[in-house]
Amino acid sequence: MSGWTSLKLTDERERQFEKASEIVASSLDDDPLMSVVIDAALAHLADSEENIRDGRAQYDPVTIQELCNTSGIGLEYRTRIKNNWR
Repeated sequence: MSGWTSLKLTDERERQFEKASEIVASSLDDDPLMSVVIDAALAHLADSEENIRDGRAQYDPVTIQELCNTSGIGLEYRTRIKNNWR
């Protein structure tokens, strides 16, 4: 991953940023910086992956798959975590 990048915001990405901004905002009047929204999303992704791995010790694979599959992370039973973005 390079150290510098520019974001090209398609309409879909713009909608995703808006939804994420609403989640991160501390109040209705808050408009968090894009970097804050990105930081929160990255932290959430890393935490989710850790929670999935930890949950496998307590729950059966089907339950984990039903609860944790998202558009960004797909689980294929106990074999692997599949990244749907690449």
